[in-house]
Amino acid sequence: MGLQPRNREGRSVDPVPFLVVTGLAFMILLSFGPLYGQALGVALEIAIGVSFGLFLVLSVAAYYWQVWTARPADVSAPASVRGVRLFYLMAVLAALGVVLALPFLR
Repeated sequence: MGLQPRNREGRSVDPVPFLVVTGLAFMILLSFGPLYGQALGVALEIAIGVSFGLFLVLSVAAYYWQVWTARPADVSAPASVRGVRLFYLMAVLAALGVVLALPFLR
């Protein structure tokens, strides 16, 4: 019996997609952001601050998109299609991690 997020119409919304997007944004931005910032000559404190600021902006955007304006009744894709989409998304995220790490492999 926890707090269930609600959209602007007052209906309950599944919080998992929002939490996954927010967690991935945190992981990617605060893992690679300071490294790239320092590579560009920015001080570590500023690079961390900018990365955290971008994380906050992405979190607010994800909340607006996946919670506030979500319509739970409009989910029409069957589970098999959603599973295939999830598999492709995992492949894209793995490729993104490799591409982001390439400049640091020396």
